[in-house]
Amino acid sequence: MGKKALWKISTAGLVLIPVAVGINYVGKTLASLLKLPLWLDSIGTVLGSMLAGPVIGAISGMINNIIYGFTLDPVSTVYFITSLAIGLVVGILSYRGWLKSFPRVLGLGLIVGVVSSIVSTPLNIIYWKGLTGNFWGDALFAYVIHLNAPLWLASFLDSIVVDVPDKLLTVLIGYFIYIGLPKNIKQLFADDEIEEL
Repeated sequence: MGKKALWKISTAGLVLIPVAVGINYVGKTLASLLKLPLWLDSIGTVLGSMLAGPVIGAISGMINNIIYGFTLDPVSTVYFITSLAIGLVVGILSYRGWLKSFPRVLGLGLIVGVVSSIVSTPLNIIYWKGLTGNFWGDALFAYVIHLNAPLWLASFLDSIVVDVPDKLLTVLIGYFIYIGLPKNIKQLFADDEIEEL
């Protein structure tokens, strides 16, 4: 992705949005049906950001949360803000070279997990009394509250114990898909005519 493409939208990027939304939707649905302790709802967001930049990734993530919220799980709708943050962080850091080595990709996954937790914690407090709805995170939340810790800390720890492994795995899956794509597919996003947002 050239420097000019960071905050702009290409035609190929626009075409990628429904694909990324579909990947997100399938990932979250499978995780929910299999009762996994992870969300897996941002793989398309991450891949879209890696290929076409932060704007495409952010739009993909937000649309997914809204669609999923209206069709299967109303709880998901409010987390469109978290998806926006994930798309922006992955897109910006990918642009700045965080996909050039595996240790940096791992770092990217950890950063995305922490950012996701920071953004989600106030939402968890406002809408769900600090809980995430994840068994592992909510068990930690209950323990930390039992220790008389502040609600925000218990909620943040609840979120981070789920979001860091989830987003690390999500970034790794997105990265392996990204590097596995043929060069001509990646070139579509690098050479497409760029239009102002």
